[in-house]
Amino acid sequence: MRRDYGPDVLAADPGQRPRTEHPQVPAERGLVVEEAGGGFCGAVVDCEKHVVTLEDRKGKQRVFPLTRGGFLLEGRPVTLVRPAPGAPCTPGGPGQRHHPGGPGTGRTASGSLVAPALPGQPAARARVARASRIYVEGRHDADLVEKIWGDDLRDVGVVVEYLAGVDHLPAIVAAFAPGPRRRLGVLVDHLVPGSKESRIAAQVSSPHVLVVGHPFVDIWQAVRPASLGIGAWPAVPRGTPWKEGVLQALGWDDEPAAGWRRILGAVHSYADLEPALLGRVEELIDFVTAPGTSDPVANV
Repeated sequence: MRRDYGPDVLAADPGQRPRTEHPQVPAERGLVVEEAGGGFCGAVVDCEKHVVTLEDRKGKQRVFPLTRGGFLLEGRPVTLVRPAPGAPCTPGGPGQRHHPGGPGTGRTASGSLVAPALPGQPAARARVARASRIYVEGRHDADLVEKIWGDDLRDVGVVVEYLAGVDHLPAIVAAFAPGPRRRLGVLVDHLVPGSKESRIAAQVSSPHVLVVGHPFVDIWQAVRPASLGIGAWPAVPRGTPWKEGVLQALGWDDEPAAGWRRILGAVHSYADLEPALLGRVEELIDFVTAPGTSDPVANV
């Protein structure tokens, strides 16, 4: 059974109604979620019978009803429920500045729970890399995936490589020689109906390869504008190189490499990224780590 990874830009039937059953998650203090309707992201600071209070990293608090499937956890719809009396709570509370993921929170930057270390063993141990891989288009894509999902990927032994474009994707897939225990997941920029990228992706038909993508022209756009302190990503006139046009419109006197460092520096957790990217990366990780697909090849 496939997990719900959020909206897919290449869904075969856009009119199909989504599933209405969502997992129930106790609204424990410190749990970081996103309100599905308006995009407000914050940590739980209080939960009553019918409402939950979230606080974002700037200390702003908002109250939301506990509606079915009304929140996103790690990019997937969930239903928050009131914790059972006496249930343990993670650290947090009104007045604190919550930063989803990171040291001291018990969660990675992707929002995943940090697995406890075994007695007598270090918290982080070398893993054996799987033969399965995840390919992304370029270095910036790889930087972003590493920053948010790096801990998760090392924990499951998955290596991310970049392609420098997807023009030769079918040949690259053939050279990889995918199989039942050697899966390949590919993340493509601007994978929308009718695009060049969608036509290239359609040429890959192996059941051991999953090609997914986001609708953004460039991975830069997968970073939420609010995380950068801007209202929106600027529109770039046709014929103007996109990155250079963005930097000029924003008034950033940077080369693209310096501009990317500025953008990446503003990303601290999954809450700084658009859901259209979050769901796709989670889907790829699950695809290459599905039971029965492990074929270790090297230490990482």
